[in-house]
Amino acid sequence: MAAPPEVTTKNLTGKYIMNKTLSDDSDDILKLQGVSWFKRRAISMFTLTLVVKHYTDEGGFEHVDIEQTLSGGISGTNEYRTLDWEERGQSDDVFGAVIGQSKRVKVEEVEDEFLKSGWTEDAVEDGLILAVARSDTPKSGMIWRAEQTWGFEVLNGERRYARHVKFTSSDKQDGPIFKHLYYDYAGPS
Repeated sequence: MAAPPEVTTKNLTGKYIMNKTLSDDSDDILKLQGVSWFKRRAISMFTLTLVVKHYTDEGGFEHVDIEQTLSGGISGTNEYRTLDWEERGQSDDVFGAVIGQSKRVKVEEVEDEFLKSGWTEDAVEDGLILAVARSDTPKSGMIWRAEQTWGFEVLNGERRYARHVKFTSSDKQDGPIFKHLYYDYAGPS
């Protein structure tokens, strides 16, 4: 289902279901992140649902908290993003030890053309969410970095929540991997 116009990058609160038909396959990224074949296979077989709570705290900082579940109620990796560009460590069952940081950015602040193109007018006006995660190499033994921009695109005539992903890894020397992830809006959370 298309995202309504009142759901924007300034208010992402809602429920979203990954559209596997429209999204690029991300198995190559998961493999380079050290995710086992078994977990990658399970991820590919199930549908991912995001329940997003977007709010501003008493200090004026924006937060985007995302509970992820796979079909059947299987818990996924939860994301707790504070849009202040501070680095925060996290460890989870899928990606291991990671360091993340997030902020709101104007499109013109984004350097990579892939990450900054294709967004709706309201996403450009309100700003995108820039979310960066990288391996915590001393803890994980891996070296990778994922840069994402979050916003809305019109795809096949429907307005959709989207993420553009640029992934780099020390195990992939021939340049970054670029992926589009698209989500169906499933209503308020």
